[in-house]
Parts: sequence; structure tokens; C-alpha cells
Amino acid sequence: MSIEVRSGWSKLTKPFRGAPLGWRLRVAVIVLLIATVATVWVTNRLLTDRFTESTRNRAELRLALYSGNLLSELRRNAIVPQLLSRDPTLLGALRSSDYSLSTQRLISFVEEIGAASLMLLDRDGRSVAATDRNRLGEAHRNSAYFVDAIRSNSTIFSVIPKESGGYSFVYSRRMDAGSEILGVIVVEVDLQKFERAWSGISDAVMVTDSTGNIILSTEPQWRGLDENAAMLRQPPQGAIQRAIRATTDWTALPPDAYLQGEAVMRMETRIPFRGWQMTSFTTYASIREKVNSVLALEIMGFAILLALAFYALSRRATLRMALFQRESAELRALNARLQREIAERERVEKTLDLAEQTLAQSSKLAALGEMSAAVSHELNQPLAAMKTYLAGARLLLRRNRPEEALASFGRIDGLIERMGAITRQLKSYARKGADAFSPVNLGEALASSLSMMEPQLRQRHVKITQILPEEPVVVMADRMRIEQVMVNLLRNALDATKSVAEPDVEIILAAGDTAVLTVRDNGHGIENIENLFEPFYTTKQPGDGVGLGLAISSGIVNDHGGRLTARNAQHGGAVFEMQLPILGSDGLEAAE
Repeated sequence: MSIEVRSGWSKLTKPFRGAPLGWRLRVAVIVLLIATVATVWVTNRLLTDRFTESTRNRAELRLALYSGNLLSELRRNAIVPQLLSRDPTLLGALRSSDYSLSTQRLISFVEEIGAASLMLLDRDGRSVAATDRNRLGEAHRNSAYFVDAIRSNSTIFSVIPKESGGYSFVYSRRMDAGSEILGVIVVEVDLQKFERAWSGISDAVMVTDSTGNIILSTEPQWRGLDENAAMLRQPPQGAIQRAIRATTDWTALPPDAYLQGEAVMRMETRIPFRGWQMTSFTTYASIREKVNSVLALEIMGFAILLALAFYALSRRATLRMALFQRESAELRALNARLQREIAERERVEKTLDLAEQTLAQSSKLAALGEMSAAVSHELNQPLAAMKTYLAGARLLLRRNRPEEALASFGRIDGLIERMGAITRQLKSYARKGADAFSPVNLGEALASSLSMMEPQLRQRHVKITQILPEEPVVVMADRMRIEQVMVNLLRNALDATKSVAEPDVEIILAAGDTAVLTVRDNGHGIENIENLFEPFYTTKQPGDGVGLGLAISSGIVNDHGGRLTARNAQHGGAVFEMQLPILGSDGLEAAE
């Protein structure tokens, strides 16, 4: 079946042998594309240069007109303070301090002059007459235009920042009669009207004073800054904006500057007034529109020619459709063969499912055998102890010492209870139970375990060294299972010291962040620590053990939230440590 599939695919992967594309048609398409690119490029360069030059000329003319109008307004208002300082009505009002007709007089002047506002100040700098009645009574004693006018015999021009933003442009002149200073006449020039007029065009216009500070601008946020700082006020450009800017600038000459991410041409002229300069920024939008309209017509023409070329190619593609239909029939036949193979594989998968179920049943039987071996292993120790106690009780009865014999029978009764508990607790090796834990004193549990091991210890003459803390070490656990672990550790220590002349077992119980029970022997150590806690792994002789004691002990300690570890001592022998969460004075287990 697999051979048929490979042969089917080999037919599909054969290269198509239709008629190749004619080389003449390919060359024609390439030539057409090259001619399109060359024509668009040349047209773009020529038209861009021409339209850019005309736009620059118009910007220069517009800038000259703006600067002339601004200078004319400043010069026309410069003569007004000199004329008003000689007005007899205003002089008489300052002498007599009678200003009842002064405000009306100034209002009549402002309509003829066209100034923004007029204001008459007395010798103390107080506003006594004004075209804006809201300003009557204001104190201007510390204003620059008042102080400079009092000190000078000529007309003073001042640029005053406004609290609301922008600037006020003020002419002021001292009014006196002989050697007596009577007051100051103030004329505010309306230059904001030029800003409003400039805002109606596509250019950005600004006027700077002799220090480079922007005092007039179509962009309100520029006022009060120099040109470099004003350019930095624009928002930073992201990568996408820079990419768009790069694609749009190709139709223009190298730009003079960028405003809000858009290329502009910069024009500058000097205003013959106190070192002022006027600068305009003109966009390339109109240039791009004109150039792009011509380029669009050219591209459209070439697109029509290219469409005709593709139409010729489509005719050739039509001839190939018949061949494609034949290959489709082969593909359908191959698909039918694949469907048969899929059905065969589904049948094999069902067979595998049955095999897996059989394997699962075998695993259950193996687990049952493992549990039987575990029960046999754990009951050997109590049975050996019972045999020893029965022999001792028989000997005591023969010697007519019934009280001591009854004590041995009591110990045998305890061992029988322990054997029943072991058969119940060993189920935890196959599955985790939900045993009820209670506070367990590890010192008492250790004493109980040593009592159970007493016959073997007495028979072997093993030296037991215990190091216990003064305070009880209490953990939350199942006492029967913890004693089971201790017995397994002690029995392993005894087995490890069988070939030692002077067997020595050291038991250390310590309490800190956790409760730690350490069992150390002076045997020959552990050869393979990695597999030590695996079920049925043992280093004992056949008949001495089946390798389940440490595996069961490790599972019990893990169920209690602890850890059972083993290592070789530095001077020989093995060291086993059982760590369990300690129970604090408040009845809560300490965190590990």
C-alpha cells in the first residue's frame, strides 16, 4: 500500500511540461517596465524643479508684501504719540486734573488713527483716560513704557508680554509744558491683525526681534521662543511617520526644514525696524499635487500597456487548463488510495487499544504483587519480635516469674496491634489516603520504635547513641506511620553494620525550622544513592529483604509534607535524615 502512495505522489511532483513563456513577450514586459520607471523619474525631476522655483518666487514676493505692510503700520503709528502730546485739550486736562472729556477725546482719535487703544497717564502713572474704560484708574508707574517715556524727550517703543500670551506693542511719549512733566500718552499698535491675516494662507509666518525672540507668529505656541526652540516644540516623529516622510519627499528638492513632520521651504527677510526679521515656511503640498497629477497620467498609460501584456499571458494560461484537469483526475485517484490506507490504520489503532487494555490489567496484577511483597516485608519485623518475646515468656514461666511473663505478653499484644495497623497503612504505597493527623512527640515515637527493636539490639550488642533536645519536638502526623519509618531506618542501620566488629548507630533528633531525625551508622556506606528509594531496589542478600522499606518510608514522609534523604558520611557509613514540618507553640505547622 505504501508503494502505491509514493508512486502517486511522484506523478504529482513531476514538473509541469506546458509550453514555456515566449522570450519575446518576457523581453517586451521588462522593456515596458524599464521605460515606465525612466519616464516617471525624468518627468518627476523636471516638473519638481520647475514648480519648486515658481513656488519659491511667490513665497519671496508674499514675504516682501507682508514685511512692507508691517513696517508701514509701525511707522504710521509712530507719529501718533508726538501729535497727541501737543493736543491742547489733553494738556489742559492734565493741568486742571479734569478728565471728564478726555476719554471721549481719545475715542474720537482712535477711530481716525486706527490704533488698537489709546491711554492717558498722569505724572504718577495712573490711567486717567482710555479708549478701554475698563482700564481707567490702573497704575502704570512701574511699567517700562511709562518709566522710559518720563526719562526721554522722544517717542518710546516697547514690546510688553501679555499674561494671556502674546505681546502688546506700545508707543509712549512724555507730555510736558515747559519744564513741567504733566503725564504720558500711550498708543497701542494693533499688530495681531497681521497674524490673523497670515493665518489664512498655507504658509507659517513669524517675526523675531533683534534678540531672536519670536514676537509675532501664525503659530501661537511659538511666541516667546527662539526659532530653534520653536522647531523643537513639534511632536517627535515615530518610525512610521519618518517612513511616510521619506516616501513623500522624493518628489521635492531637499527641504530647508521640517514642520510637524512635513518638509517646507524657509524664506527670510529683514524688516528695517529695530533689527526685526520675518521668516516664512512654505509647504511643498501644491508642488506635489501638480507633479503627482502628471505622473498619475503617465503611470495610467503605462498600466494600460501592461494590462495588454498580461492579457496575452492569460491566453497562454488558458491552454494549460486542460493539463491541470488531467492532473486533478490523478489527484482524485491518489486521494482514494489514501482513504483506503487511512481505514487500514484505523483498524490497526483499534487493535492497539485492545492491547493497551490488556497491558493495563497486567499492570494491576503487578501492583497487587508489589503490595503482597510490601505486607510480607513489613510483618517480618513484628513477627521476629513476637517470637523472641514468646521464648522469653516461656522461660520466665518455667522459672516461676509470672509477672515478668505477663509483661512480655503485653508487648506481644502491642505487636499484634501494630501488625494490624501496618496492613492498613501499607495501602498508602499504592494510593494516598486521607489519614487524620494529630500532634506526635517524635521523642516518644523514637522510644517506642527502639522498644520494638530491643530484641535485635540486645542480640547484636549494637551501641546506640541518642542525642535528644531538652524540649519536646512535636509534629502533626500519624504516629503509627512515623514509627514505621523510624523502625525501617533503624533496621537498615542494623543490617548495614552486620559485618562491622563494633557496630555503632547514632540517632540525633533536632528542632529548628523543621524537625530533623538523623540516623547514622558505621557500616560500609551506600553504593547507588540515586536508586535507593526505588521499589524492589536492595543491596541485601536474597531472603534478607525485597527492597520496599525505604520506598514505603519515603512515601510516608512525603505524605506528611516532609523529605527523606540519604548520603554517605565523610568517615564511612550511611546517614539518613527525615525532615518534617514542626508544630509551633500556637498549634500551626512552621513553613518549610
